[in-house]
Amino acid sequence: MRDAVIVEAVRTAQGKRDGALSTVHPVDLAAEVLNALVARTGIDPGEVDDVILGCVTQLGDQSSNVARFAVLAAGWPEHVPGVTVNRACGSSQQALDFAAQAVMAGQADLVVAGGVECMSRVPLGAAREVGVPYGPRVLARYDGFGFNQGISAELIAEKWSLGRRRLDEFAVDSHHKAAAAIDSGAFAGQIVPIPVEGGTFTVDEGVRRDTGVDKLAQLTPSFREDGRIHAGNSSQISDGAAALLVTTPERAKALGLTPIVRYRAGAACGGDPVLMLTAPIDATRKLLGRTGLAVGDIGAFEVNEAFAPVPLSWLDELGAAPERLNPLGGAIALGHPLGASGASLMTRLVHHLRDNDLRYGLQTMCEGGGTANATLVELVG
Repeated sequence: MRDAVIVEAVRTAQGKRDGALSTVHPVDLAAEVLNALVARTGIDPGEVDDVILGCVTQLGDQSSNVARFAVLAAGWPEHVPGVTVNRACGSSQQALDFAAQAVMAGQADLVVAGGVECMSRVPLGAAREVGVPYGPRVLARYDGFGFNQGISAELIAEKWSLGRRRLDEFAVDSHHKAAAAIDSGAFAGQIVPIPVEGGTFTVDEGVRRDTGVDKLAQLTPSFREDGRIHAGNSSQISDGAAALLVTTPERAKALGLTPIVRYRAGAACGGDPVLMLTAPIDATRKLLGRTGLAVGDIGAFEVNEAFAPVPLSWLDELGAAPERLNPLGGAIALGHPLGASGASLMTRLVHHLRDNDLRYGLQTMCEGGGTANATLVELVG
């Protein structure tokens, strides 16, 4: 089995709903990160074996195989294929897993993995307007629950005894860490400048520097009248794209490229679709068991902040060091452009590992329907 390495990872800054990126078509936005990989690595795009992009709501502007049309929008040769995958919020993390698997198996030598989602243009829940998701048998199996992620987050908060104040403190900390990362230049090397109306977009738009627990305490619960989950401790609706270049160490050397991380392992698993958002716990355990590593061996964790109870329940179950969890902030502050989030998190993670000389990084994400991905990478050097 061959090794797979990531030699470059880029992302757009993430735009808030109806913000700076809302005027950019998702295909064109994805094309920007594809061409950024070419510009940074000097590769011939005609040598890319495949482009695998995650995209969740594949309707309207995001229909008709976004990956293929992003390749064409980027001006790449017509013979370069593209495929769009959907594993809900983990779509672009799954794209990376597929890319690494193809390279390791010898079925491809140079693959782009990434994702895009423009939620301003294709709103969350748009699929419900053109059909009935899940199907009657699934709904009957789960007593017509309806699979509402907000209610799932409430159930997790109850099960793990996560009070509203702890959830809000975590949310505030996400904003403060993200702001510190921006101010320190931690994101500067990974962000692709995007031309937008009035200038160039380069800074994550959703960070609220002046937020505090007292401010969040004033927000009304979103899903239950007496609930703990509200807009302030939930991920933001966002627009964004990200892409990573995956190859073998040998091909990287031939291209004059230095790998950032080696792809060590990936895992996917399902869990309770009613609780829905707890599968990262089992996915992490499965991944660690597969690699023989312990939680304490991991230098940084990216656990997607779909809702504050998700990373907090994961933290309570896994016993990881809190300071290693989402060290640069997460989706509560930076946003959650569904199909791009996995690749964006991995981009932040691999740059953080290199910048801080950390050996191992682990990423995991909850996903609609009760599944999760977990991915382990190791710093090369």
